[in-house]
Amino acid sequence: MTNSSLNRRNFLKLGTAATAGFVAGGRNHASANSFNQLKKNDVIYRTLGNTGIRLPIVSMGVMRADNPNILKAAYNIGITHFDTAHGYQEGRNEEMVGNFFKDKPRDSFIIATKINPGRDASTRDFLDMLDVSLRRLQMEYVDILYLHAVSDTKHLYNENFIEALKLAKSEGKVKHVGFSTHRNMADLINAAVDNGFYEVILTTYNFRYADDEHLNNALKRAHDAGIGIIGMKNMAGGWLDEQKTKPVNCKAALKWALSNPHVHTCIPGIVSYEMLMENWSVASDVQLDNKEKNDLELALHETGMFCKGCNECEGQCSHHLPVSDLMRSYMYNYAYSYPAKARETVLAAGVSDNPCSGCMECSVHCRAGFDVRKKISDIARIQNVPSEFLV
Repeated sequence: MTNSSLNRRNFLKLGTAATAGFVAGGRNHASANSFNQLKKNDVIYRTLGNTGIRLPIVSMGVMRADNPNILKAAYNIGITHFDTAHGYQEGRNEEMVGNFFKDKPRDSFIIATKINPGRDASTRDFLDMLDVSLRRLQMEYVDILYLHAVSDTKHLYNENFIEALKLAKSEGKVKHVGFSTHRNMADLINAAVDNGFYEVILTTYNFRYADDEHLNNALKRAHDAGIGIIGMKNMAGGWLDEQKTKPVNCKAALKWALSNPHVHTCIPGIVSYEMLMENWSVASDVQLDNKEKNDLELALHETGMFCKGCNECEGQCSHHLPVSDLMRSYMYNYAYSYPAKARETVLAAGVSDNPCSGCMECSVHCRAGFDVRKKISDIARIQNVPSEFLV
């Protein structure tokens, strides 16, 4: 990617279009001091496809949060959409969300949760997991229910899961149905447009996809079809090195994702008040200044730790390892500082603690430049660490 293409085609064009027609006054529960970085009544709102839900462009990913005071601060400052999942923190994440929101007016917030029942699960299995999530959340319904971590169209249109989503919606347990995806995003988004069943898509989207015309065209197509688009993994890992000496300019990265008007809101993970304020400051301004553009350009020249899930590694490994899943596990541990999720992902991959044993030379050639063998060797051992020692 050239610097000129990054600037001209992706920053300036999107940045100009992003704010047109979207500025509106929002709910204001916070003190004046909370808005040091954000002018009152300048929050940018977008409508989530045909759902009719209007959201600030900055929402909250609750995945790593374990302190309800972060939820309180986010809610009070004006964030209305909170994203969790059945499996986050072995259910404790949903419980925390439920405990915080149990006495709040139900129309003052939007809750999304995600279920990954396993490919062989039945319709009943899926619905049972949803019932568990609703009990944890202490809610009669969720606003958005996602089929979680979809990677191919067979998974996307599994008859058992489609039936479960239809039943959940007809029974009033779910307002809107969607799916989340970390890979093959463009193909899955286009498939969803063609089929017309899913109402919301939660997709990986960050500045490393600036020149991915296939993905960007799919996002526009989905937007035009009335599908709600929510962006995740907007900071591309947040760090460029394992030692955490080279941070991504996260504010710039969030601005970049939201400068695409076809992305209706993003759910950056928030675990501290400082992160909350930095992310929320973007809610009124997605224009990148010259320093922010330069920071992202420099980040693009670093290998970093973010796996784009391009799947070019598929079939290259002589041991038939799920390389992309393991690269994502590495990112969870070393970039996101979320070893529990990294361990969970490694265990789901079903590999040994030394899967590269016997290989004299790695057969995988990563487009991003990852030292695949080293990363797999480093992360595979995490499965030997007892879960109670990881957070």
